[in-house]
Amino acid sequence: MVKRSVTVLGATGSIGLSTLDVIRRHPDRFSIYALTASTHAEELAVLCREFLPQVAVMADAAAAEKLTELLSDLPRISVLSGEPGLCEVASAPQACTIMAAIVGAAGLAPTLAAVRAGKRVLLANKEALVMSGKLFMDAVAASGAELLPIDSEHNAIFQCLPAEKVRDPEGAGITRILLTASGGPFRETSAQDLRSVTPAQACAHPNWSMGQKISVDSATLMNKGLELIEACWLFNTTPDRIEVHVHPESIIHSMVEYVDGSVLAQLGSPDMRTPIANGLAWPERIDAAVAPLDLFAIGRFHFERPDLLRFPCLRLAAEAFELGGTAPAVLNAANEVAVSEFLKGNLAFTDIPVVIERTLSVTPVVPADSFDTIFAKNSEARQQAREQIRLLTV
Repeated sequence: MVKRSVTVLGATGSIGLSTLDVIRRHPDRFSIYALTASTHAEELAVLCREFLPQVAVMADAAAAEKLTELLSDLPRISVLSGEPGLCEVASAPQACTIMAAIVGAAGLAPTLAAVRAGKRVLLANKEALVMSGKLFMDAVAASGAELLPIDSEHNAIFQCLPAEKVRDPEGAGITRILLTASGGPFRETSAQDLRSVTPAQACAHPNWSMGQKISVDSATLMNKGLELIEACWLFNTTPDRIEVHVHPESIIHSMVEYVDGSVLAQLGSPDMRTPIANGLAWPERIDAAVAPLDLFAIGRFHFERPDLLRFPCLRLAAEAFELGGTAPAVLNAANEVAVSEFLKGNLAFTDIPVVIERTLSVTPVVPADSFDTIFAKNSEARQQAREQIRLLTV
C-alpha cells in the first residue's frame, strides 16, 4: 500500500489533534510531511517529535525561533514562519493531502494555495469558502483539486449524496438539504439572561469538544450561518433549499431529502474523528476509534426550529449570502472581531450580532471579483467592526 502523505494546517487545534489521532492509528496508510501551528511552539514541538515531519511552520518569526530551539536536536526538521511558510507547505509536491484546519480568515491563503496546487483538500476551515465563495470553487475546478468537506454537517451531506452528483443536487433528485444544529449551550436561555453570558459559559458546548472561537460561534448560531453559506457553495444550491433543524442530541449530523420523499441521514457519535477519517481514506472506510452508536441508550431524537429572534446570526448569514459580492467576507470579519472582543471580556454576548449587523450596514458591498478585493474588504470590515464596538462600549 502506498502511503498518503499529509500536511496538517492547524495541527495543535481540536481538528488538527483529531486528525493526528486518526493518522497515528494507521501508520501503514499515512505519513506526515508538514505540521503547522499559530504560536503554540511547545505543543507543536511535542507533535514534531512524534510524527517527525520534514517541515514545521509557525505563524510568526518569534514562535518559529522558539520552535527551532526546541527542536535543535532534530536538524532534519525545517522550520518556517508566517503566511509564506504556510502557503509553501500547503502547495509542496511532497504532500498529496492537506488538512485545512486553521481557524478563521487566516486559513484562506494557505487553503487556496493547496487548491491551486491540485491537492486533496480536507476542508475544515469554513471561513475560507465563506469569504471567497465562487472564486474558491472556480479555483477548485480549474486545478482539478479534490475538495472534501470535514465539518460534520457538510461531511454528512456529502455522504448522503451520490459521489458524481455532489455539485448537481437537482440532477440527483435532491429537493432539500436539512442542516442540523445542536442549538449550543443556550438553546433554552431567555433573551434577558443571554446578556450576562460569560466566555466560559459560551465555550462549554454540551456535545462537542471545540476551540474557543468555534464554540462561541456555535453558541450564537453563527457557526450554522457560516455552514449555511458553505453548504450553498459546496453543493451548488441556495439558502431557500436548505432548512436548519435544531437537533440537541447531535447524533443526526445532517440529512438530504429526495424528490421521491426519501430522506437520507448520516448518524454518528459527536466525534470529529468520523468525518476526518472519511476524508483521509475516501472512498474507503477506516477505523477512527469512535465509540459505537447506542441508539437504545439515546432513546429518541428531538427537533426544533431555530429561534432567529434570540439568535439573529443565522439570519444575518443568510442575508449576507443573498447580498452576494463581498458581504459574506464582511460578515465573517465582523464576527471574528466581535467574538475576539467577547472572549476578552470587552463585549456582551448579545452585542456580537449587533456589531455584525452594523458592520454590514456601513461597509459597502462590492463585487468579489478577485482575492485582492476580498482581502482588502476583510481588512476594511475589521476596522469598521472595531469602530462599532467602540461606539457600543463608550
